[in-house]
Amino acid sequence: MKVPKAIQSVIESFEKLPGVGPKTAQRLTFYLLHVPQHELDRFAESVQNLKKKTVLCSVCFSVAESDPCMYCSDAQRDQGLICVVEQPLDVLALEKSGRFYGVYHVLHGKIDPLNSIGPEEIYINQLFKRIKENHNGSNIKEIILATNPTMEGEATAMYIARHMKNNHPEITITRIGRGLPIGADLEYADSVTLQRALEGRSSY
Repeated sequence: MKVPKAIQSVIESFEKLPGVGPKTAQRLTFYLLHVPQHELDRFAESVQNLKKKTVLCSVCFSVAESDPCMYCSDAQRDQGLICVVEQPLDVLALEKSGRFYGVYHVLHGKIDPLNSIGPEEIYINQLFKRIKENHNGSNIKEIILATNPTMEGEATAMYIARHMKNNHPEITITRIGRGLPIGADLEYADSVTLQRALEGRSSY
């Protein structure tokens, strides 16, 4: 059966998304055929605005509507407590826990030599620069390493901890702990688990 070009184009677009196989792409596309046109137009507009109306915060590199983001510009948050995470989704997960009142730094990845991802490919050097430039002014007192408890996440945490101990031994380095099983991703953890992980962090 020859599929119309418009349908095939949408199927191929869905197939490029992570975790979406050919069958799922087909189901999603044919589902959209039954959606009212005004809802489809709204969906298309939302996708178009996804990058047009968002920016990377120049301080923490989280995805935001403005620069600096609402966390970095919030005077009520503890600017001296920085939680380092792998992805913007991890920020949302930690915020849902309702137990963290510091600020963030988003790496947008992790050190993964097997896939040729080193410190230069993610926002690690920007973290070091941020700490160096703002340490005296904002009184940074603790860095929480909240990378995922995978081999790559642990390697990333160790790299950051080693640099900090060599260059800023006066700053406390902690690792998110109790509550997160080995191999689990932060974004899938529930708020209670994340709360316990934050409370159970240990010195690195």
